[in-house]
Amino acid sequence: MQFPLKTETYQEDILNKRFEIGRQIYNSLVRITQKRYHEMIKTKEYRNLIASLSGDKIKDKDIWKKINDMRKEFGLSEYTFHKDVKCMQKHFKENIDSSTAQKIATILWKSYWSLFYGNGEKIYFKKYGKFNCLEGKCNKTGIRFKDDTLFWNGLKVPVHIDYNNDYECQAMQSKIAYCRIVRKYVRNKYKFYIQIVFKGRPPVKLDIETNTLKHPIGKGDTGLDIGISTIAVSSHSDVKILELADRVQDIENKKQKLLRKMDRSRHSMNPDNYNEDGTIKNHGRKKVVWNKSNHYKKYVNELKEVYRKQADIRKYQHECMANYIISLGNKVYVEKMNFAGLQKRVIKTEKNDKGKFKRKKRFGKSLANKAPAMLFSIIERKLKYFGEQLIEINTSEAKASQFNHFDCTYTKKTLSERWNDFNGIKIQRDMYSAFLIMNIARDLKNFDIEKCNSRFNNFKKLHDIEVQRLTGHKNLSSIGI
Repeated sequence: MQFPLKTETYQEDILNKRFEIGRQIYNSLVRITQKRYHEMIKTKEYRNLIASLSGDKIKDKDIWKKINDMRKEFGLSEYTFHKDVKCMQKHFKENIDSSTAQKIATILWKSYWSLFYGNGEKIYFKKYGKFNCLEGKCNKTGIRFKDDTLFWNGLKVPVHIDYNNDYECQAMQSKIAYCRIVRKYVRNKYKFYIQIVFKGRPPVKLDIETNTLKHPIGKGDTGLDIGISTIAVSSHSDVKILELADRVQDIENKKQKLLRKMDRSRHSMNPDNYNEDGTIKNHGRKKVVWNKSNHYKKYVNELKEVYRKQADIRKYQHECMANYIISLGNKVYVEKMNFAGLQKRVIKTEKNDKGKFKRKKRFGKSLANKAPAMLFSIIERKLKYFGEQLIEINTSEAKASQFNHFDCTYTKKTLSERWNDFNGIKIQRDMYSAFLIMNIARDLKNFDIEKCNSRFNNFKKLHDIEVQRLTGHKNLSSIGI
């Protein structure tokens, strides 16, 4: 739960100072650990171990053990990071306590974990003003919450809690695990919040008038076919195709105008840094100096506010959509999606019919604006409150976009084909895929034909209602209506 802090000016100055100290500790840790990392990857033994990995977990078990032992030898482990940060923290003990310093080290370790075992590519330093979260390990030392007040190294800041709000009142009855302080740039000013992490499950939201669950979970199967900017939903009670975070695009247009203004301002203030064709000059190793006008600084602050609003609106809309989806059924099926792969540029260079080079850009901007992966994580979190989980089907085996349950055949289609024609029965492609995903077999690789046949008439009826609703409105081209 997040609550605003009632800070005074001197308290804000102290908090800003501590966030900057936290950033410098983090960057110092990055500098130390990166030296060790580069020394490790230089060794022939480590390179041979990485090259010998086959991708089979069972066969690679012994190799991974040797790799992990070697990483520990070079001091690349979470507990070694805790030892490193202890030496730094003692110089700033008046501002940063040991528990908070260890959590800073843990944040860095998560980056290394992503580099070693996930999809991370590089460890980055934190830029000035980009380190905006400090958290403790428990509610007994360091950052603590007690009697509606934040206590931290001499600071006592009142916390605004609305006890008339049933949800907040219920949440405050739970035991506290730990607290974190968050800094947000809101309307040209930093605002501070305390996020209290409670133990156990979150309280249930009730409708005040009816005294029933505000967001209940449904029963039955629900299929989701998510795209770059749309999502198709199919269940026994409803069939829909919706645009993801449809209110974000208006803010995206404002962002484009601001970026254009910033580029013009920077160009007029720094003509010597540009070539005649408008590209930035290559100064080699020499640092490029940029003169920033007051207008430019004003636009930067406006852009920060636009980004904040865009992120908040996107998250709010995803939360609302997740509530709607789980109300349709408790068994939610989705296709495994590699969104990171869709963001990357095309490697192969190709030409079109006119002999011009095709664009290498793919769906990076749309995925950044719509954040479909965030929607999945929210749905999964909400399902866990009811003891359920998001079920991922095998995309490459099932091939929902190609399958026809009438004759059990697979037909490849181009992205521009938005409709399926089954002997005169026209079905929107994404909604039909969601219907098939909803009727996946237990092996999560094939479709249950009996379920498809028994549920198709109800799906067709709901499908036609949804098509009628969308007809005559301005829709995305990917919907095809």
